Amino acid sequence: MQIGRLNHVAIAVKDIAKAASVYRDTLGAEISAAVPQPEHGVTTVFVNLPNTKIELIEPLGEGSPIAKFLERSPDGGIHHLCYEVDDIRAARDRLKAQGVRVLGDGEPKIGAHGKPVLFLHPKDLCGTLIEIEQA
Repeated sequence: MQIGRLNHVAIAVKDIAKAASVYRDTLGAEISAAVPQPEHGVTTVFVNLPNTKIELIEPLGEGSPIAKFLERSPDGGIHHLCYEVDDIRAARDRLKAQGVRVLGDGEPKIGAHGKPVLFLHPKDLCGTLIEIEQA
């Protein structure tokens, strides 16, 4: 397994409309529409850049994992990095064999791009929450 390109950097925000405005109006970036992702407990907006994307994520509902992040970091901030992999199940199996914990039930879920994703425990990867996405 080898990680592929950086797909996106996710930034947790309290107000996705305000954050999208900053990227669009202040920084001049192209942004997507806000899309609820109920399976992941977030609403997403993608900021399209020439070499990658920024994913703005806002809590969707009281049980959102992003809500807890924002309790600890009220101003928001970088939540996770997403890397592409060629074969998500093979990547998962190799990572687990090396002692990396896969969050959730260990089965890929469909992410914001319509592709399978998994999250990896930050304590096993230099303190950073990592998302892997099927390329």
